[in-house]
Amino acid sequence: MLVHTVYFWLKPDLTPAQHAEFQRGVESLGTIKAVDKFYIGTPAATEKRPVIDHSFSVGITVVCKDVAAEKAYQVDPIHLAFVNSCKAFWTRVQVYDFE
Repeated sequence: MLVHTVYFWLKPDLTPAQHAEFQRGVESLGTIKAVDKFYIGTPAATEKRPVIDHSFSVGITVVCKDVAAEKAYQVDPIHLAFVNSCKAFWTRVQVYDFE
C-alpha cells in the first residue's frame, strides 16, 4: 500500500468560481483508476497545539495498492488536467508519501 497525502495552500483572493473549479478538479482525482481510496477535507477544528498545522486550505489522501499504482496516478490524464487547470489557484503544495 502507498499513501499519498497532499496539502494545498490556496490563494486568499480566489473568486467563488475559482474555488468551485478547484473543488471540482480536486474531487476528480478520486475517480482515477489507480486510486483505491480517496479522502478530501479542510483543516479540522481540533485543539491548537504546536505539533498541529492548520495553515493549509485543503488536504487530500490518496491510497494506492503500491508504488507502481501511485506512479500511474501521477501520469493519469485526470491528474495532469487537474494540475494544469488549477495550479494557478495555490501558493504552495506539500506532499507526504508513505508505505
